[in-house]
Amino acid sequence: MSRGTKLSLDLGSSWGEGWSIEEEKTSKVLTLLDPSAHRLVFQKEKRKGKVVTLVGPFSVSEDDGQKTLSTLKKSLACGGAYKEGWMEFQGEIAPKVREALEKLGFKFKNPK
Repeated sequence: MSRGTKLSLDLGSSWGEGWSIEEEKTSKVLTLLDPSAHRLVFQKEKRKGKVVTLVGPFSVSEDDGQKTLSTLKKSLACGGAYKEGWMEFQGEIAPKVREALEKLGFKFKNPK
């Protein structure tokens, strides 16, 4: 666009009473599972130069996930978060997390 010309923002629609915005609503249906019905996997990521261990996907309610995470953080003495069905732990502690979750009844996809 050359200097001195104005941008036209006419789109051909009117802003009268008939105008409405339809929002697309998507709802995720979460199937709650027993701990023994889970098949969890591990992933490793680097964030800001530090290793983060991810465990999931969990099919539990948000409250149950937070409670489980809290007990794991206390027993493992590390920080972490519960986001979108995945637990994030600070550090490379997959064997310790696996052992603690197996004591709670969770199962994993990959054998030891």
